[in-house]
Amino acid sequence: MLVNGKTVAFVASTDLARAERFYVDTLGLRRKDRDDFGLVVEANGVTIRVARVDDFEPQAFTVLGFDVDDVERVARGLASKGIEFERYAGMKQDSSGIWTSPGGSRIAWFKDADGNILSIAEHRG
Repeated sequence: MLVNGKTVAFVASTDLARAERFYVDTLGLRRKDRDDFGLVVEANGVTIRVARVDDFEPQAFTVLGFDVDDVERVARGLASKGIEFERYAGMKQDSSGIWTSPGGSRIAWFKDADGNILSIAEHRG
């Protein structure tokens, strides 16, 4: 079966040193490896490979999300490190940029150093 091994998430970066500062220093993920082709970090048991690319256009949707126990606390911590949360037209977000979904999940979006959209989310239940 395909899913017998661990899952690896991928995001792109044009500058691995800048990506490492963001993912390791700002987000606090654990650095596992880095070479000329990518940076490998770990987020709570999930491997994320930041692949070096020469050029790319960030997608207009979330490419990587983190489930958290307290979205307000995490948002405050990220904001204190200079993270700015995205605002989206038509979505009622609070002063921290957190949106509450119809099902009760609370989500906030921000961009990494290359413009990839990431999220933090606190889910009900």
